[in-house]
Amino acid sequence: MERDDEASGPMMEMCTNGSEETSNRRPIISGEPLDIEAYSALYKGRTKIMRLLFIANHCGGNLTIQLEALRMAYDEIKKGENTQLFREVVSKINGKLGDTYGMDSAWCESVDRRAEQKKAKLENELSSYRTNLIKESIRMGYNDFGDFYYACGLLGDAFKNYIRTRDYCTTGKHIIHMCMNAILVSIEMGQFTHVTSYVNKAEQNPETSDPIVVAKLRCASGLAHLELKKYKLAARKFLDVNPELGNSYNEVIAPQDVATYGGLCALASFDRSELKQKVIDNINFRNFLELVPEVRELINDFYSSRYASCLEYLASLKANLLLDIHLHDHVDTLYDQIRKKALIQYTLPFVSVDLSRMADAFKTSVSGLEKELEALITDNQIQARIDSHNKILYARHADQRNATFQKVLQMGDEFDRDVRSMLLRANLLKHEYHARTSRKL
Repeated sequence: MERDDEASGPMMEMCTNGSEETSNRRPIISGEPLDIEAYSALYKGRTKIMRLLFIANHCGGNLTIQLEALRMAYDEIKKGENTQLFREVVSKINGKLGDTYGMDSAWCESVDRRAEQKKAKLENELSSYRTNLIKESIRMGYNDFGDFYYACGLLGDAFKNYIRTRDYCTTGKHIIHMCMNAILVSIEMGQFTHVTSYVNKAEQNPETSDPIVVAKLRCASGLAHLELKKYKLAARKFLDVNPELGNSYNEVIAPQDVATYGGLCALASFDRSELKQKVIDNINFRNFLELVPEVRELINDFYSSRYASCLEYLASLKANLLLDIHLHDHVDTLYDQIRKKALIQYTLPFVSVDLSRMADAFKTSVSGLEKELEALITDNQIQARIDSHNKILYARHADQRNATFQKVLQMGDEFDRDVRSMLLRANLLKHEYHARTSRKL
């Protein structure tokens, strides 16, 4: 493997490509199954239930995990007022957890009865407020209705009532409160265009100065960009989240998610200098990465060109990431982009690369590696050619000698033109030849 000194400028910090440094490094974690109890403890409210149900529906037929997730969802739902969701969970359990987790008709009837009474009370109060034309009371009335519908699982009605408070907001804080409610419901409904719209509205408010509110808005914006597959924008938003967020937004996202989403999106979309400046040297984001050591290690491995270790971390995390309600649709795309960037970065500083050694570094076969490199060369992402017989990749670098001669000739032509122009001007001045504009009489 021959080093290309001219191409190695930005890569001087890297160690030998694909090498493993065993000293002072954490061992690779095994692909352990998701600890559902610890995972669900990171969240609260509706998102906790929906994440548990998502795991139950996407655990790949693992009956133990499925039933554990359904059991916890059942217990969590009974703390609230959503009887429709309760019936759905009971149907999914289908008696597999015994009589304790069966249909509780008495509970459903009691909750539905209380809900009807509360709805009637809220309607009477709101009607009274509207009659008296007290803006603050009307705003609170619609807000209470939004909270009521949200608790009952009627997200569309909750969103409508939260939005109706807009006409009765009298301060900047009221506007921010309305936006945060609309964002919360929109995320639950999967309406991320609404999320972006209300994030922008809240950020334009001059009273949006609370660091926790700002952090929440960046998280919501990051989720919206992630859903739209704008990974670089998503990474920037998650990387800018202030550590003061803590657990204050766990009805939507946990700080561990900020580290995972931001780290993977950055790896897939940032170049080497951005990765160093905005991720590795980012003191604020480092606080989040400490919560997920595997993501921290794989980012450091990628930057240090320890690709085998990096890809091993990614492989160990994949099963659990596929059970994440926001990330699951993007895992394969992000992993593919990260692997392509690793292949490109590996080949960049060398004139020639032994494909056998490169295949060992990426834990793949030589034939499989050839196909990956062919695709990158065809897509013009790697400037190289492959010697299939000798299994060597040769970089296609420009002829520096010829390029230098061409540049010298060009500079000579420019110098000759400039000298001729100066001589002409000097002669004109010497012979006092001045062009005078004719005056009109």
